[in-house]
Amino acid sequence: MNLNRRETLALAAAASVLSLCGVSAASAAEGDMIDQAKLLAPAGDLPDRPLGNPDAPVTVIEYASPTCPHCATFHNEVYPEFKAQYVDTGKVRFILRPFIRNPIDAAIFMLAEASGETNYHNVIGTYFRTQATWGISQTPRDAIFEVAQQLGFNEESFNAALTNQALYTGMEAQREQALNEFGLQGTPTFYVNGKTLTGDKTLEQLAAEIDPLVPADFQPTDADAAADAATETPAQ
Repeated sequence: MNLNRRETLALAAAASVLSLCGVSAASAAEGDMIDQAKLLAPAGDLPDRPLGNPDAPVTVIEYASPTCPHCATFHNEVYPEFKAQYVDTGKVRFILRPFIRNPIDAAIFMLAEASGETNYHNVIGTYFRTQATWGISQTPRDAIFEVAQQLGFNEESFNAALTNQALYTGMEAQREQALNEFGLQGTPTFYVNGKTLTGDKTLEQLAAEIDPLVPADFQPTDADAAADAATETPAQ
């Protein structure tokens, strides 16, 4: 499929987000092991946008769709504490990958890429937080653009972001790889050092998989402690 701006926006206006994506949970095989080397070599030319320690003992890869209610639940309710406990402490390197199920998914990830590497996750997070608003809009293109304006886009940059054919092709390639090579059947799907976890996980469920993979002598990066130390009053 070739995507241009007119096709993207016309399709986006044709139906609401939730009717496009459905509300069924992921059903990929829980616990299946996927070759980590293959997972870390995604198809296409789309670069990963990892967060956290590049040498972390655990790599968590999530395939997500912005229009997926289960993905929004995870990112709104679980991800902040997951990031604080595991990503910010250096235990986990986290990679969020697009799994595009409709043109709106593609458009939002295109906006994230266009915003630059440092703002990528903020854009995706913002759309997850506002999904309940633009996700039920009868004019989703306009609703998505309204959020984009809050993120610094104008009409020109918004439209330009949606015409990146190479980016769209890369996202398609990653989707097909996830389906055909990794057996992914829905979103969200997580891979924890190659182990498949399906559906919107709780922090406790993720911890049960991650904690045994962290060496007992691992020294976490404690950003909060460092900040507290920097503000302590020196001894007199």
